[in-house]
Amino acid sequence: MESTYTIPLTSVIDEFSLEKIYVPENLADIHVHKTEVNRPGLQLSGFFDHFEPTRIQIIGRAEHKYLEMLDSEKRSEALTKFFESEPVAVVVSSDLEIFPELTSVAEYFEVPLLRTHERTSTFMASLIASLNVSLAPRITRHGVLVEVYGEGMLILGESGVGKSETAIELVKRGHRLIADDAVEIKRVSSKTLVGSAPEIIRHYVELRGIGIVDVKRIFGVGAVKMTEKIDMIVNLEPWVQGKMYDRLGLENEVTEILGIEIPTTVIPVRPGRNLAIILEIAAMNNRQKRMGYNTAVEFNKRIMGQFTDAEADTNM
Repeated sequence: MESTYTIPLTSVIDEFSLEKIYVPENLADIHVHKTEVNRPGLQLSGFFDHFEPTRIQIIGRAEHKYLEMLDSEKRSEALTKFFESEPVAVVVSSDLEIFPELTSVAEYFEVPLLRTHERTSTFMASLIASLNVSLAPRITRHGVLVEVYGEGMLILGESGVGKSETAIELVKRGHRLIADDAVEIKRVSSKTLVGSAPEIIRHYVELRGIGIVDVKRIFGVGAVKMTEKIDMIVNLEPWVQGKMYDRLGLENEVTEILGIEIPTTVIPVRPGRNLAIILEIAAMNNRQKRMGYNTAVEFNKRIMGQFTDAEADTNM
């Protein structure tokens, strides 16, 4: 069963600097658990089928104009029916006027009434993006997350294979660390995973024989990053003599995390291999693939073309 995540409404208020027109005494206990928002135009006109009061409700210019056209009695009646459902919060956008009936009904049903100076579409887009991150499904994986040439690279492998040491070498080469040991992964959209570090170990790396290293203090703030999209996965594994490893790159392996498939590369590890350089090449190669150029496929076409030409010459 998928877990449901919530955030306090106070966090939303603080993040977007919302004006508090009215807030109940139990404001700290009110939580948001829906990423979707709603503009209650139909509800103000009396249509409540498929209405979800658990969503944050946004009154924009259209809804405000409709209410303005009503006389005080009808406006109060429409708002009463709407607030009876006890929505989690109502936000008035664009610094629009707050009708006296709106405030009194919000106070009666103890529903938070807030206001923003942002335009409706701008505020909705920002709010949905924020809620998608805050309420996203998530898991924690043992590994290291680094940004290499703009590619978010999740390095996995058994304990002691050299993940943290490789991450430090990449940081020395100008790349950035996001998380070491524990990577919190969130599914922020149907195609995107974002990784971060638990706050208690953020920007720290454990190196066997040395101990805990504060990457931000040693290498500077430019060597770390709070979050990063996961573009690829690298599995480090001890080199197994006789095992067949992909030498051309024609095999497209993927790893599924939270229902999203991420391109995956297996890198065998043995003494003498410069893993930092190998992972830099892997990052650049993955970027090329996303831009539509696959070196392995192009090389294979060239080889097959030579075979075809040779066969044609033989048949002449």
